[in-house]
Amino acid sequence: MGFDWDDWDFDWNDWDFDIDILLGLQQFRNGIGEVFADFLAQMTWLAESKTVLVIMAVIYWGCSKRFGSFLLLGWNANRLVNGFLKITVCAYRPWIRDARIVPYGHSIRTATGYSFPSGHSTNAASVYGGGMLWKSFPGILRILMAVIVILVPFSRLYLGVHTPQDVLCGTAFSLLTMWLVLKLLRWLETHPGKDWIVPGIGIILSIALAAYAGFKPYPADYDAKGKLLVNGMTMARDTFKCVGWCSGFLIAWILERRLVGFSTDIPGVVKATRIAAGMLGYYILNLIFIPLLRNGLGPGTFAVAASFLQMFYIVFFFPFIFSVFEKWQKRRIENSNTVSAGN
Repeated sequence: MGFDWDDWDFDWNDWDFDIDILLGLQQFRNGIGEVFADFLAQMTWLAESKTVLVIMAVIYWGCSKRFGSFLLLGWNANRLVNGFLKITVCAYRPWIRDARIVPYGHSIRTATGYSFPSGHSTNAASVYGGGMLWKSFPGILRILMAVIVILVPFSRLYLGVHTPQDVLCGTAFSLLTMWLVLKLLRWLETHPGKDWIVPGIGIILSIALAAYAGFKPYPADYDAKGKLLVNGMTMARDTFKCVGWCSGFLIAWILERRLVGFSTDIPGVVKATRIAAGMLGYYILNLIFIPLLRNGLGPGTFAVAASFLQMFYIVFFFPFIFSVFEKWQKRRIENSNTVSAGN
């Protein structure tokens, strides 16, 4: 007898075993386990999007361009996957599914929208998991990265803002993506002329995801007070951020390879100067320039534009600026040395 898809009515929000696990952790946390809560809340901070963007920018500009490119490409690919899965599964947060779940402290502020898969777990597996997969690193560093990859997802469970399947699937999908991206970059090292394939396919996928997010129907469930549990359009805007980041990276990445080609094999003082100047520019962009766009653009368009500009600045614009400046400075020193030698 064949399987009848009409009988398939599985709803992620009806699965109770994961809630039982969270209730057990919550009972422990509210007892002797409270001492661990603040520590694990800080582990969550290590995997916030704002945090990992800064970490990746610092690595890319001044530590290792090769490793930074790997992290940026893998993270952006994972954000697309995460965004697609969130708006497809539409799983509600634990405290929405069961009122007995009470998230710890202010952790609920970083837990918005749908629950599956965990965005923090995705970020941790992308950045710290990327370090774990980077064989050039010493073994102790890779072990430390692996510990963070484990602690961040566990922190989301401990704080009561995600379920086991949220964090396990987010971590597994993201580690698989990072492994595939690592293979892709190694292939590109032997086929550099085919690098255009990456932005070509990536931008098509980004546009498709934006269309899917904008036009798909979302659940319209309300609480006892008549308030919408999760606003689908808000989730669509969150997905638009992923589209903006990914498309911004892909365009900037190919432009940097064609027009800039900077190196991180430079003196330590130059690295420090790059990082300090880059961070200053990054925060000027985010705190002054991007907010000015908000009034002139619709919410969805603004989400795409703001994320695009962030990634474009990190990957192409600032590297272009510092490359021009460093070349000018090098010529100036060489000319000064020539004049001194002539005298």
